[in-house]
Amino acid sequence: MSFFIYILTNPARTVLYIGVTNDLERRLYEHGQGLGEAGKFTGRYQCNLLIYFEISPDAVQAIAREKQLKNWSRAKKEWLIGTLNPNWEPIDPRTWNG
Repeated sequence: MSFFIYILTNPARTVLYIGVTNDLERRLYEHGQGLGEAGKFTGRYQCNLLIYFEISPDAVQAIAREKQLKNWSRAKKEWLIGTLNPNWEPIDPRTWNG
C-alpha cells in the first residue's frame, strides 16, 4: 500500500495545508465536500486545491515526511511546490503525469 503526503491551497493561493493519506482521491473528495468536523482548517480556509504530492511506501515514512514539511518555512514549502508544479495549477491525481 502506498501513502501520499500532499499540499492543498485555497483559490487565492494564500494558505497551505499539509496532510497524509492512503487514498488521495478519497481524501481530496472529503476536503472538497467539507466532510469531517465543521470548523476544521481546510474548511475554514477553503483549502481544497491539490498543488503538490509525494508517494511514500509506508505510513511511518509518510508521517515523518508530513511532520518535516509542516516544520518548514513558507518559502521552503513554496520552493518544493515549484519543483513539481511551478505554476501552482490544481492537480487531478487521476490524470497527472507530472
